[in-house]
Amino acid sequence: MGNKLSGKVAVITGGTTGIGLAAAKAFASEGAFVYVTGRRQPELDAAVAAIGMNATGVRADSTRLTDLDRLYDEVQTQHGRIDVLYANAGGGSMLPLGAITEEHFDQTFDRNVKGVVFTVQKALPLLDKAVNGASVILAGSTTSVIGTANFSIYSATKAAVRNLARSWVLDLKGRAIRVNTLSPEPVHTPGLVELAGPDQTQRQGLLDYLTSQVPIGRIGQPEDVAKAAVFLASNDSSFITGIELFADGGIAQV
Repeated sequence: MGNKLSGKVAVITGGTTGIGLAAAKAFASEGAFVYVTGRRQPELDAAVAAIGMNATGVRADSTRLTDLDRLYDEVQTQHGRIDVLYANAGGGSMLPLGAITEEHFDQTFDRNVKGVVFTVQKALPLLDKAVNGASVILAGSTTSVIGTANFSIYSATKAAVRNLARSWVLDLKGRAIRVNTLSPEPVHTPGLVELAGPDQTQRQGLLDYLTSQVPIGRIGQPEDVAKAAVFLASNDSSFITGIELFADGGIAQV
């Protein structure tokens, strides 16, 4: 165990699998008390057990404002503040231009933009009470800066998230709340392989292709991103705000 986040209270939305769960484990191992959210109770219970210490699960859908109110009411009652907020919940599916539906558009923007906006906005009273200033981390993606075939709507949401960070830094000037975007990919998570469909051969083909594109020579693991999240959450990044930190093996950099 480390102590980079000793005594801090952290909230991670979408913390039951993949990057969110890896970040929750890393935060707890560095001394934070962690609240994780998820939409399904069995997965939420399993995540809390996997974190193993200083963790509470709250069943919540970040697109539902009443769920966010219930989440923050619980944090207020138990701890009275938030030092670190990782707005990680989100996701998307692939559809090319010509096949995009209104349902696909609305669902993707609700999950990745609406959810992020109100996750942060509703947390502000608790973030203002943080010890030594609060850190907000927004879940970005390399698709914020590079085009991806069949993934335009998801990519557009991540470009929106990137600008939210830039604009909120100005809105929050003087309030000791830092806002940064953490943009991974490709990372071996359930959400990534599901993009290739149920066929295992196609899933492996996707992983092999992505690996071939990464300058560092391998696909990322959730723990790689979690380490970057710990940095942004900790006092080590106390003079860093408004950035997009790429944990991407160089794929969006060259």
